[in-house]
Amino acid sequence: MSTAPASPTVVGSEFRISYERQGDDLILQMGPQHPSTHGVLRLELVMDGELVKQITPHIGYLHRCFEKHAEAMTYPQVIPYADRMDYLAAMNMELGYVLAVEKLMGLTELPERLQYIRVIMAELQRIASHLLAIGTFGLDVGAITPFLWCFRDREKILDLFEWASGARLLYNYLWIGGVMQDLPDGFGRRALEFFDYFEPNVQELNDLLSFNKIFIERTASIGVMSPEVAISYGIGGPNLRGSGVKWDLRKEEPYGIYDRFDFDIPVGTGEFGPIGSAWDRYIVRVREMLESIKILRQAFDQLPSGDPNSATPRRIRPAAGDAYMRTESPRGEIGFYLVSDGSDKPFRCKGRSPCFTAISAIDAIGRNSLVADAVATVGSLDIVLGEIDR
Repeated sequence: MSTAPASPTVVGSEFRISYERQGDDLILQMGPQHPSTHGVLRLELVMDGELVKQITPHIGYLHRCFEKHAEAMTYPQVIPYADRMDYLAAMNMELGYVLAVEKLMGLTELPERLQYIRVIMAELQRIASHLLAIGTFGLDVGAITPFLWCFRDREKILDLFEWASGARLLYNYLWIGGVMQDLPDGFGRRALEFFDYFEPNVQELNDLLSFNKIFIERTASIGVMSPEVAISYGIGGPNLRGSGVKWDLRKEEPYGIYDRFDFDIPVGTGEFGPIGSAWDRYIVRVREMLESIKILRQAFDQLPSGDPNSATPRRIRPAAGDAYMRTESPRGEIGFYLVSDGSDKPFRCKGRSPCFTAISAIDAIGRNSLVADAVATVGSLDIVLGEIDR
């Protein structure tokens, strides 16, 4: 049976396209409160039996008005709100925002130790975020044990964050021109102990899940996102690199001190099926964790002494103007656009969400799949609704 689009209509301020459905098509509402939508997302599925003919994402259930709130807060007070955009990669949200404010202020001379601490926190957060993405993706396709392993190891990173900042999820640790406080004594030693413990666990994860025949057959031919589709939708991060596009802002537009480190950019190669499959996106995240450990070992080896807060400005009141800064978060390019009117509060603050572009492509990559495969396709995109809705 076919589903033919009719003429678009405007109802109030909402633009709708109605479809003339024939035969036994079923409209299935998946979510908004569904474990496999990875947040409060509603997917409207047009089904012909088990076949998914169309996927329409409906967002807005988690909207918290971040950008409007920012206009009523001073620049430092916005940082906890940025934390809550991607609450699974809060350090990366903080980093993107504070770099945007520093760019707006023209603040370029920062202590070396501060620069290294920022890289350390961002890469630890990348590993923690990928562990959650990998574990929950395995759970989506029925693998329970890897989920428990990933959360076990993620807890060890959260222990380090709690030691440094006092918090385990939302940190308010990276400040404009500084940090909340210096790393505690022994932080580097405990981090290096974690790396020695964790690296063999990645191989164990690969043996159990990544190269498991059943897992490969479930994921290596679904949710295929060609490089052309990925670029046309503005996809970034592991979702883009899973399609074979070697693009990473840490290499292409290095910010901070990323140009000092030697690391590789894993990309999908279509090892077990079409390039850009759900498996390719998954394996890119697994391999990125090992690359982050490479960066972290170098950062701790080079970590200088000194006061990371020696250049923290006492007064944060940028001159009138605007600035845009984008960084490589675990889910792709997170961007912050700030407009200053010369006061101590942003006149405008806008976040650019990599998860929004990812979920926009769900219909293009999820059509003509089975409903169980649609679940795995959504999981392979690693979306966080707090960042989409803001």
